[in-house]
Amino acid sequence: MLTEINPKMPMRDKSVTKNFYTNKLGFREIGNFETDDYLMLQKDSIQIHFFKFKELDPTLNYGQVYIRTDDIDNFFQTLIGNKTEIHPNGYLTNKPWGQREFSLLDPDSNLLTFGQTID
Repeated sequence: MLTEINPKMPMRDKSVTKNFYTNKLGFREIGNFETDDYLMLQKDSIQIHFFKFKELDPTLNYGQVYIRTDDIDNFFQTLIGNKTEIHPNGYLTNKPWGQREFSLLDPDSNLLTFGQTID
């Protein structure tokens, strides 16, 4: 039986990716890797893994992940307080498909969309 999913996305620089996710989004590093080629981060029950792709052109990156949350308004305000840049086309709004969502890009242009079901 399937129990969870941990997306793997490209990164150019492990320290830049780690800094963004830990300082802006509140993730923490998990695992113990003595290499710059892989990074595992976690926040609450969400894990995101990253693999080194030094030649990645961020303008051509289509990495995306949709993350569900149960407190989107407070999480959004926390990110605003951290001066996290929200995607210009992804500001917090209610969507016609019954989700309240916002989006942002990480340093490698991986698109992170956060959503909560509207009751």
